[in-house]
Amino acid sequence: MSKVAVVILNWNGREFLRKFLPSVIEHSQLDAEIIIADNASTDSSLEFMQESFPNIRVIQNRTNGGFAKGYNDALKQVEAEYYILLNSDIEVTSNWINPVIELMDSDPKIGACQPKIRSFHHRETFEYAGAAGGYIDKYGYPFCRGRIFQHLEEDLGQYNDTREIFWATGACLFVRSELFHEFGGLDEDFFAHMEEIDFCWRLKNEGYKIMYCPDSYVFHVGGGTLPKKSARKTYLNFRNNLSLLYKNLPSNQLFRVFLVRFPLDGVAALKFLLEGGFEDCLAVLRAHLYFYRNFSHLNLKRKARKHNAVDCIYKGHLITDYYIHKRKRFSQLDESKF
Repeated sequence: MSKVAVVILNWNGREFLRKFLPSVIEHSQLDAEIIIADNASTDSSLEFMQESFPNIRVIQNRTNGGFAKGYNDALKQVEAEYYILLNSDIEVTSNWINPVIELMDSDPKIGACQPKIRSFHHRETFEYAGAAGGYIDKYGYPFCRGRIFQHLEEDLGQYNDTREIFWATGACLFVRSELFHEFGGLDEDFFAHMEEIDFCWRLKNEGYKIMYCPDSYVFHVGGGTLPKKSARKTYLNFRNNLSLLYKNLPSNQLFRVFLVRFPLDGVAALKFLLEGGFEDCLAVLRAHLYFYRNFSHLNLKRKARKHNAVDCIYKGHLITDYYIHKRKRFSQLDESKF
C-alpha cells in the first residue's frame, strides 16, 4: 500500500491533462502514486493517456456520476494511507505534498487538510475554490480566508499561519483514506459542489479537525467543468447548501437557521430576476422544490449522523457584513465570532 495517492478525476479534460499532468508527475512521483480516475469521458482523454503517459495508472468509471460518485467509485480501488483528491486544472509546485502529510502525521485527529490555493491566471491572488481555508457563517454561506463571495484578496502573506478551518477545498483535498471510507465518502446526491464541505462537517461532527497548511501551495484555473456563470451551477449550489445544512446542523439550530435562509433565498431569486437572470432565478426555485420533495430522504441521512456544536463556524451574518458593512476581507470580520 502506498502512503500517498494523488487521484485526479477527469471528465473530458484532455487539454487539462496535457497542460497540467506533467507538473504533477514532476513534483509528485517521488512522494506519491499518481492515478487518473476517468469519469466516462467522451473526448480523447483515454487515448491521450495511453499514448502520452502509458505508465500512469488509469481507473475507468463506467458512468459519469459527478464529482462525488466519481471519486467514491475510483477510491474503492486505491490503497493508500492518504488520498489527495486533485482537480485536473491545477498546477502543483515543488514539495507540495510533504508539508501537508507531515502536518497530518503529527496529529491523528487531523482528518483532512488543504494547501494554499492561488489563481492560475492571476498568480498573486487567492483562488475562489479554497483560497487559504474554508469557513461558513451561521446561515450556511461558505467563504474562505482570502475570498468572501466574489471578492478575492491578493496573497501578501497575511494567511501564512497553519490553522484549523471548517472545510478544505475539494480542488486539492488531502484526507485519511480510513476516514474517507469509514464515513461513507462523498454524498453522491450532491453530484458536484459543496460535497467536500458536507464531508468535512461530517468529520468535525465526529471529533476530527480540518486544517490549512500554508507551506504548500498550488495554482487553480477554476470553472473547469461548469463555467462560473451557469444556471446549473446555481441550482447545485442552492440545492446542496440546503441539504448540507439540514443534514449537519444541531437540532436546536435547525428552525432558526431555516427561518432566515428561506427568505434570503427568495431575495436571491428576485435579485437574479431583476438582473435578467431568469434561468438562475428558476434554478433557485428548482433547488427548493428538490429540498421539499426529498425531505424524507434527507431526514434519513440526518438521523444517521451526529450533530454537535463544532468550531470554525462564523457566528456573524456574512451577507450583512459584506453588503452593508462592506467587510470584504477575512481580516475585517469579527474574530471573536469564530
